[in-house]
Amino acid sequence: MFKIIAVFLFVFGMVGCASNLAPTSSLGQPPSQRIHHHTVSRGETLYSIAWRYGKDFKELAYINRIPAPYRIFPGQRLKLNGRVPPAVVQQPPAAPAKTRKVASARPPAVKKSAPKVTRKPSKKVSNKTDINWRWPAKGRVIARFQPNNPLRKGVDIAGKKGESVQAAADGTVIYAGSALRGYGKLLIIKHSEEFLSAYAHNDKLLVGEGAKVKAGQRIAELGSSGTDRDMLHFEIRRNGQPVDPLAYLP
Repeated sequence: MFKIIAVFLFVFGMVGCASNLAPTSSLGQPPSQRIHHHTVSRGETLYSIAWRYGKDFKELAYINRIPAPYRIFPGQRLKLNGRVPPAVVQQPPAAPAKTRKVASARPPAVKKSAPKVTRKPSKKVSNKTDINWRWPAKGRVIARFQPNNPLRKGVDIAGKKGESVQAAADGTVIYAGSALRGYGKLLIIKHSEEFLSAYAHNDKLLVGEGAKVKAGQRIAELGSSGTDRDMLHFEIRRNGQPVDPLAYLP
């Protein structure tokens, strides 16, 4: 009887130790390719979820039949993968009842124009979309964009706490909060159906979701939220994919 109890206590102790080695809260997010669904949490928007998984918000809206203005709610389960017609990345998705008609109405025009756009230098793409980019902060670039590095999706600009963070171009604030892990206090601005920009690690956000902003407008105060030093992490994404901000900034 004593041996049975001893074995039981030993096994129980080993299980307890194993569970303490990797608590759920400390586990990293699995690669997005292995995740097929996302459950919406409070404070998230369709834009922030698309940003988190490197998706185009228009594709995510189409897959889940979410019409503009893309309202979602806590507890909602979103699909992250699905077939999306090429036309969707060139225009916002329509209401569910009309989605197929819109997606199939212009495929020839999109197929002809898409390759031409992707082959042009980034500056020509910027001029074609009438976006006049400007630097979001004054400071030295301390980390540059690396296309194959998930931790280098933009550039880091050194600065001091409280310094101005400015909108890099005219647009609308589509996300303001701190729900995206690793970004601290974050702003995401929509400049067109193609381009978004993000401003991370702010100490204070000065604009909220839905605000219309102008290029050069003060939108936040530089800080160190979500990082170990004062700096601005700046990203530009085209159709959901990170691009090198230095190819667009003057």
